[in-house]
Amino acid sequence: MDINKDTEGLYLGISQLIDSSKQRLAIAVNTELPMLYWQVGNHTKTFILQGERAAYGQKIIVSLSKRLILKYGKGWSSQHLRHCLRIAETFVESEIVYAVRRQLSWTHLRTISYENDPLKRSFYLKMAIEFRWNTRDLSDQMDKMLFERTVLAQKPEEQIKEALGELEDNKTLDPDLVFKSSYLLDFLGLQNTYSEKNLEDALITHLQQFIQELGNGFAFLERQKCIMIDGEDYHLDLLFFHRKLKRLVAIDLKLGKFKPKYKAQMELYLRWLERNEMEEGEQKPIGLLLCSEGNTEHIELLMLDESEIKVAQYLTELPSKEWFTEKLHRAIEITKMNQDSINQSKKSKKIE
Repeated sequence: MDINKDTEGLYLGISQLIDSSKQRLAIAVNTELPMLYWQVGNHTKTFILQGERAAYGQKIIVSLSKRLILKYGKGWSSQHLRHCLRIAETFVESEIVYAVRRQLSWTHLRTISYENDPLKRSFYLKMAIEFRWNTRDLSDQMDKMLFERTVLAQKPEEQIKEALGELEDNKTLDPDLVFKSSYLLDFLGLQNTYSEKNLEDALITHLQQFIQELGNGFAFLERQKCIMIDGEDYHLDLLFFHRKLKRLVAIDLKLGKFKPKYKAQMELYLRWLERNEMEEGEQKPIGLLLCSEGNTEHIELLMLDESEIKVAQYLTELPSKEWFTEKLHRAIEITKMNQDSINQSKKSKKIE
């Protein structure tokens, strides 16, 4: 094969793409560039895969880069061309159009493209759009394994896809895209023994960081919200409002594992908030119980994953990524077992 001849053909095709986009680039750089780069990557991918060129595809990219730099500048390095190729291999054109229309940049797309799991890519793509993450926010959320820490990890894959599809169609935001199964509170500096009050004080002191960990859309309303029922005072640890969900969010902090009595207490808070605090146009309040230890079986038996009460574990020290990965795999295995049990039960009822 003649690499110079091959490079010439590829160079002419890509030059035409770049030249034809120059006028559009002058008008809308942010939206035009991602589309141009995807087209360059797609053209390169198609060219390299034809005629058994894959074996020396990298040589072609290096040679192509040198020619493009001479004509268009140093922005067309071989590394940049490989990013273009990766984007084209990862996303179909409709996904790029959707992302660009929603104002995601080239850097957003490039960052997401290096996630190998298609479901995770779809999750981060749509969450970045919904919550208007800048590229630093996106990288931080991926580094902190946001996908693994959401309650999505406890749901069948089809339900996850359905929730993301509804998000794309501008339907009501699914709470399971908002709440996580674990929260990283390593910024609090809590060590060894501490009380629930110590935890609450630390969260208020580091309120901005706590809200960042909760996620976009949370607004702090009140601490130690007084709830009077039959002349008896109760105190809700923290009260927030979520703008996208249009819901009050009641948060109670607990040391140790989740206990069934916490569910009844939270239900009482939520009913009171619904009756006394809910404004017109809002959805019913939702509760989040933050416990220092996880115990999945209790939560599953009480079916809290299907209710308006969410239970999550908080971590005062940052664990390893292996810890998160193991937890995710365990949750998926439990979900599959439960789903198989439900399907078997349905089959048995049909036979009867």
